[in-house]
Amino acid sequence: MTAALFGKLFQGLYDIELIESEAIGTVGVGEATIPAIKKYNELVQLDEAEFMRRTQATFKLGIEFVDWVKPGQRYMHGFGVIGQDWEWLRCHHYWLSAHQRGQARDFADYSINTAAAIADKFMHARPEMSESPIGHIAYAFQFDASLYARYLRSMAEQHGVRRTEGRIVEVTVTDGGDIESVTLEGGRVLAADFFIDCSGFRGLLIEQALKTGYEDWSRWLPCDRAMAVPCARTEPLVPYTRATARDPGWQWRIPLQHRTGNGLVYSSGHIDDDAAEALLLANLDGEQLANPNRLRFTSGKRRKMWNRNCVALGLAAGFLEPLESTSIHLVQSAAIRLVRLFPDAATDQATIDEFNRQADFEWERVRDFIVLHYWANEREGDFWEYCRSMELPPTLQRKIDLWRSNGRIFREDEELFAEESWIQVLIGQGILPRSHDPLVAIKSDSQIDQFLGNIAATIGRCVEVMPTHSDYVRKFCPADAVA
Repeated sequence: MTAALFGKLFQGLYDIELIESEAIGTVGVGEATIPAIKKYNELVQLDEAEFMRRTQATFKLGIEFVDWVKPGQRYMHGFGVIGQDWEWLRCHHYWLSAHQRGQARDFADYSINTAAAIADKFMHARPEMSESPIGHIAYAFQFDASLYARYLRSMAEQHGVRRTEGRIVEVTVTDGGDIESVTLEGGRVLAADFFIDCSGFRGLLIEQALKTGYEDWSRWLPCDRAMAVPCARTEPLVPYTRATARDPGWQWRIPLQHRTGNGLVYSSGHIDDDAAEALLLANLDGEQLANPNRLRFTSGKRRKMWNRNCVALGLAAGFLEPLESTSIHLVQSAAIRLVRLFPDAATDQATIDEFNRQADFEWERVRDFIVLHYWANEREGDFWEYCRSMELPPTLQRKIDLWRSNGRIFREDEELFAEESWIQVLIGQGILPRSHDPLVAIKSDSQIDQFLGNIAATIGRCVEVMPTHSDYVRKFCPADAVA
């Protein structure tokens, strides 16, 4: 991802060399994303249909959470807008008023993304229809991570990036503390002015060479293991990712054109690896296609993602579990941030500090959003009871306290998740405020009921005429069949 972006944007200004080894495997069998990926796609000028064909991709309207509050309950975190604002207030305030009177429909009925996802429908937004919900459909993608890497590698090389096959066995640091060179198996030495560490959990440059340090967030995110396995595709081809709560953690399901990606994120303190594998395999909805890939991790991040002449991206920068599909975004966001703050030959500390400040803010706010899902539960069992009783990060506690008072939520600075995401998860996880914005009272109950009824009816009609997700994918981006 980084090499393709730099190759495209720097246009020969710098010599870029990509060192990677075919002997080092990739982490997942399927990756889900969020709508922010379209910014990256725009910068590298990806053709959407071609990219989707090449990566066996499907569309994604949101994430379904199953059994997170307690067994038998589910809700959808849909992308995009919720209903429409009425004068100066957000739609959810009027819904809260109707809900307190027992007159509200399911909150999912007021989001085109959520309603379409539940009905297994999809279409691209029609921007010219700005007065209709069809003008505001938001989406992301679900694709094969290995195919995506291969596709971007070819793009990077087309843009002049030089690719070197090999495994790094030594990192040389100058007396002043900068990285000077890396040595590959076979003895070849590669020197550079600036290094991007994409070496995964190892942190080969940022940690093993520069000793940067790591912030451990496992007290808030106690899962420390993951297991991934693909299975055969099943119908219908749904336009969303599913996250299902399990006793020791949760299970993901990512539908692709050629197969389904599955995985279990869990706490090793509450289940051993063999039992976790049995739990995952017992809950596949298609034929198992490979042996599970086991991973160990500690949730958290590097104390500095930019240290000296090295920037860490991806798992080298830290790990936040894929509950809200942020892994790829955090790589692309950091790469774009680095482009905006790219150093000259005399890097100043102010630039480094600003990069790290923005990165820390983004990671901490994403962490808070993920922690919210764990904390707001009514499930039984030691794991979930621990999550429910843990002391929250102050930044998250402040958001919850404000929401509980009058249903208010505000997006801070450039944090990733907008108000609509927080609203859906807070309501979906059963955290309802004591009241709503008092200015709702300017409208009568009958006016509010009519307003909400019109929104739900309009969305219902729109979803009814949308094609199925399977049909849309088949027409727009059909991928070649694979063995």
